[in-house]
Parts: sequence; structure tokens; C-alpha cells
Amino acid sequence: MLTKMLQKKNQKGFTLIELMIVIAIIGILAAIAIPQFTAYRKRAYVATLNADAKNALTAASAVFADNSNATLTAALINNAGYQNSEGVTLNASGNSNLYTVNCSGPAGWGLTTSSSILNSDGTRSPAAP
Repeated sequence: MLTKMLQKKNQKGFTLIELMIVIAIIGILAAIAIPQFTAYRKRAYVATLNADAKNALTAASAVFADNSNATLTAALINNAGYQNSEGVTLNASGNSNLYTVNCSGPAGWGLTTSSSILNSDGTRSPAAP
């Protein structure tokens, strides 16, 4: 009689086994998704550095179009309209004959090579994931 009083009619819910199976499935999916997400982020960081280097090279060309005797600096490139992405640092050097722009990302991005370097002739040393 006591058991009948404690048991409700038509009790509904999930068993412990069913809940454990669902948690295991979610864990497996997370174990697959997290490394993929990390790889996507690294590729995005590399694309950011390479795009910033190309934009800085274009701005450097604009600087030398205005003044062929200029000595290239990051400040001149910024004045020509270049804006770096968040976390990217620009270094630039050279003259109108030979110049280099170097866009570097922070170590926290986890890249093997966290710089993208472009020379005035268009040769690139891209960042690597």
C-alpha cells in the first residue's frame, strides 16, 4: 500500500541510462568540434595577417607615388590610409626601390609563424598556422 502511495500514476521522465547516453553523445561531439574550431580560428588569423600585409603594401605604394624620396615607416603607411586589424602590429622599412612591410600577430594566436612579410616586388613570406 505504501508503494502505491509513493508511486504517481503515469509517471513520465528519463531514466538515468538515457541521460548518461545523451551526455556521452554530447561529449563525443564536443571532442570532434573543438579541434576543428581551433583550426578554423588559426586559418582566420593567417588570412588576417596576409590581408593586412597586402593592404599595407598598397598603402606603401601610395606613399611612394606621392613622394618617391620618402623613407618608409609605419606612420607614413598609416597616414596613407592603412588601418591594421585588431591585434596586428605593422613594421615597415625601405625606400622607393626596395621596401618591406611586416604584419605580426600576437603570440596568443598560436601560429607557428605569426608574421606575414611582403616585399616591394610582391614576394611574400606568409604566416603559417
